Amino acid sequence: MCIKYKYNRASKVKIKNTLGTRPKTFEIDCLVGQLAHEIKWRDATTDGDHITKEHTRVKVISEKGYIPIRVMFYYPQRTQARRIQETLKTLYQGIGGRYYYGDAAWSYIEEFSGINLLEILEHIAESRE
Repeated sequence: MCIKYKYNRASKVKIKNTLGTRPKTFEIDCLVGQLAHEIKWRDATTDGDHITKEHTRVKVISEKGYIPIRVMFYYPQRTQARRIQETLKTLYQGIGGRYYYGDAAWSYIEEFSGINLLEILEHIAESRE
């Protein structure tokens, strides 16, 4: 991803689940210093297990000394999925993390990496028409 372009030490990391047994580990998509990025194109999952797993994941990441940051480019359309995302946003913010979606996610990536990923993807899409 474009973050690796600016931060060559950015890496995908697995950390042990210290609060439960399932799953055994959680993966951080992109760790830059103390910033633990969870990067999603979209997230339409709406079951209760999903919220429980995310809650545990965010707590484990925070207890490890990292700042959990969720970057989701497209927000779900279904009402139930939107409610779950609002719950996750509250969870991230409540633990000192950050939650970006939609335009804010694209802006965050550009601000953080210096690369306008949305513009690049739009250019690629236009060239294929």
